[in-house]
Amino acid sequence: MAWSGIEKSTLVATLRAADPGAATLCAGWTVRHLLAHLVLREQAPLQVAEDLLRRPVAGQERNMGHLVSSAQSTDGFAALIQRFCDGPPRWSPFSWLGDAVSLVEYVVHHEDIRRAGPDPAPPRDLPVAEQDAVWQRVKIMAGMGYRRSPVGVELALPDGRGRRTHSGSGAVLITGEPAELALHALGRRSVAKVKITGGPEALERFEIWAAG
Repeated sequence: MAWSGIEKSTLVATLRAADPGAATLCAGWTVRHLLAHLVLREQAPLQVAEDLLRRPVAGQERNMGHLVSSAQSTDGFAALIQRFCDGPPRWSPFSWLGDAVSLVEYVVHHEDIRRAGPDPAPPRDLPVAEQDAVWQRVKIMAGMGYRRSPVGVELALPDGRGRRTHSGSGAVLITGEPAELALHALGRRSVAKVKITGGPEALERFEIWAAG
């Protein structure tokens, strides 16, 4: 099984144990919203695009809102989880692209649930092979997360492997495990367990930008 399938199984277990109305790290989204997003992403991606084009206030997306409304009861929430478990239809690229499109998505959204609220859960001890699979994708996609950084950005693993993801005047080095780098690159900077180093000026400029 691909790592995305294993990660999905653990995410489902977390969803089943979670309070559906609890906040997540996605501003404006409860656990219900996040689950609805995962379902639409895989089973009705055009509806996700339609919501994005409308630029709604987070939590007020029309198409996603229909699913959220259907999951207000205990049975409705359980049914939406089952729909997520059923997976995408065969025509969907999500049904065959596996880790390439879903691994980082599942890891990050899993932590959106686990690390939200006043008592966030600690980082999970993911298998080395899964972390390696996350790294292979993060080192490519992180450039989008740092594209507006005022300084260069290089990512590094504790074992010394690294990747420059953004060029600029001055630079910072962000070191952490792959899942933590994914969280940081995708905007979950307050909970990502990373170390950021660099020259004083570059650090100051980056930290001001990252906090904005």
